[in-house]
Amino acid sequence: MANTAQAKKRARQSEATRKRNASLKSALRSAVKNVKKAIAAGDKAAAMKEFQAQQSVIDRVADKKVVHKNLASRSKHRLAHAIKSMA
Repeated sequence: MANTAQAKKRARQSEATRKRNASLKSALRSAVKNVKKAIAAGDKAAAMKEFQAQQSVIDRVADKKVVHKNLASRSKHRLAHAIKSMA
């Protein structure tokens, strides 16, 4: 338990940051899931449109350093490759 005023404030700030980061990570996972659903539906045009819409979400989370930029890049590449390889 925090004893000093500084430690108490730091604990409050850490909890607020943790909640914010958890929300952003959830948005990232949802964005990837939405694109995967569109790919599974089989419509290439719809999947591409969904991918373009979700790219900004993925980039925004990486820009805020909630996840590493390489994770965001890797996720986008895998989704783009899955769309490109659709029949």
